[in-house]
Amino acid sequence: MLAIIGGLGAAVAWTATTLVASRGSRLIDPWSLLATVMTVGFVIAVPAAFASGTPHVNGTSATWLAISGLGNVIGLLFNYSALRIGKVGMVAPITSTEGAIAATIAVLAGESLSAGTAVTLAVVAGGVVLAARAQGGESRHHDLRAALFACGSALSFGASIYATGKVGQDLGVAWAALPPRVVGVAVIALPLAATRRWRMTRAALPYAVACGILEFVGFATYAFGARHGLAVAAVLASQFAGLSVVAGYFLWRERLARIQIAGIVAIAVGVSVLSVLHS
Repeated sequence: MLAIIGGLGAAVAWTATTLVASRGSRLIDPWSLLATVMTVGFVIAVPAAFASGTPHVNGTSATWLAISGLGNVIGLLFNYSALRIGKVGMVAPITSTEGAIAATIAVLAGESLSAGTAVTLAVVAGGVVLAARAQGGESRHHDLRAALFACGSALSFGASIYATGKVGQDLGVAWAALPPRVVGVAVIALPLAATRRWRMTRAALPYAVACGILEFVGFATYAFGARHGLAVAAVLASQFAGLSVVAGYFLWRERLARIQIAGIVAIAVGVSVLSVLHS
């Protein structure tokens, strides 16, 4: 039950993050947006981590910390780049396959793979291909680029949330949420500040700050759920895609081609079936 609560809580937080980022990414470049998001998260995560106590970090947990941090930062950069030029209704479902990717990594790491899981993963992969399809013209060009960015985001996030689940199990929730913020500040924010390429506008700042807070909340909530069931939390957290699609339609009247809708439905059904198979 705690894994389900954590996964669904992360889904809600990441839905809000996706919607806010889709607006912020159109007001400022992805690098500057990411730098601000990571800095806000860093300010929140550091006190929370040390308040929870100092854990013992060995070589294995240090490796998971590094993968968790790098994967999340790279995934966010791809995600912001995708949202800058693509529709939320297309980008979010592709990115949401992070849960299926994490489940696949779990299988490769030793968990058993049932025939039902294998078929479901194939359905999810097919859904991604369909969701990336678009109509002709400039829209097709933008959708293809956005889909490629979203695929890169899903792969990076998949590795990150699997590693985050491991960190959460070994070191606790607060420490699981810290690595991406440390990596983001060290690798993105500080270099941009040093070279004076960190841009921010008054219009974009509220979106960036909100993203930083929501991203941290989603990450911490997922880590909590993963302590009690990594695969279940990972797949349920991916349900943010369906919520984002609905919100994108009602908030901004986003229109998708029928073949894209078919792909989105396939992804939603696939991740839902996975959550049942792994629960």
